[in-house]
Amino acid sequence: MSLIIHRNGDRATVSAPAEAFTGTVLISPVIVTPKPASIRSVDVSFAPGGRTFWHHHPLGQTLRVTSGMGLVALRGEAPQVIRAGDTVFIPPDVEHWHGATPTTAMSHIAFQEEPEGETVWLDAVTEDDYALTPA
Repeated sequence: MSLIIHRNGDRATVSAPAEAFTGTVLISPVIVTPKPASIRSVDVSFAPGGRTFWHHHPLGQTLRVTSGMGLVALRGEAPQVIRAGDTVFIPPDVEHWHGATPTTAMSHIAFQEEPEGETVWLDAVTEDDYALTPA
């Protein structure tokens, strides 16, 4: 096997699917590694109010915030504010959501290992859950 180089502009940015995201969200691929590696990574840009649905990952997820200010929350807990430069690790199979604040855009790079399955998408984050005062 030799190097794999994905050149800037070679892969399209797409709108996030409405079945898993609320609001305006754009996804740009970073990498899906060939086996035996199992890392999948995307660069996600959330407009104000944009966010994921509740979801979880079989081996957890790491988020590296690259710009703006956003929110991340675990099921049953108040959201926490995240800012450019922050890195967040969500443990395996823990239900969570992440996205922009109501007034500020946020971008992050998401990393997860997926040797045993994909992200498990659940229900939309309610306006009540989204509006909880951050911890």
